[in-house]
Amino acid sequence: MPRFVPDPEVLCLGEALAALRRRRGLSQAEAGARLDMTSQGWGLYESGRRPGLFRPDVQRRLTGALDATPEALALLVSGAQTPHVDPAATGLESRGRGFDGPPPVVVKHLKVRDDALSPWAEPGVILEYQPDLWPRGGQGCVIEMKDGDLRPRLFDRSEDDRLHVRGAGALDRAEVIDRQSVARISAVIARRES
Repeated sequence: MPRFVPDPEVLCLGEALAALRRRRGLSQAEAGARLDMTSQGWGLYESGRRPGLFRPDVQRRLTGALDATPEALALLVSGAQTPHVDPAATGLESRGRGFDGPPPVVVKHLKVRDDALSPWAEPGVILEYQPDLWPRGGQGCVIEMKDGDLRPRLFDRSEDDRLHVRGAGALDRAEVIDRQSVARISAVIARRES
């Protein structure tokens, strides 16, 4: 079944409608709300997927919600620029803001040297861990001791001054580590075969 391919002229009208909306500083939801329409419905007009965009009454309704005219829409479609008019503010408006993305995730690697974590991690497996990401129960972790020693373990639980882990010689062997001797604990986020 072929996908719906809108008419190129309808696409141009939809793009012009989107340009008018952005000039007005409105989101699709805000523009649609002015006509008791959902943002999805407004988006369908802008993407050329809703019939009736050529009808003058529909164009009047849509451009009226943007405090514009069908003539301004026609000028945008023809490529001419509409005169810039600052509309009166009707509530809180924003021209958009740039947001910083999340900081990059630091990932460290540790190669397993013995079979203490077998079968969870055999010798030669590379553990990828994220510093300062706290592990869940049963998840692998890398414990950095204050003396610089790195201990790969399976995290069990934490108490006020102790960490309960497994893997100090074998997975069935529990170990209790004093928190005073721990510099950092990090969750293992991946295991890779070398």
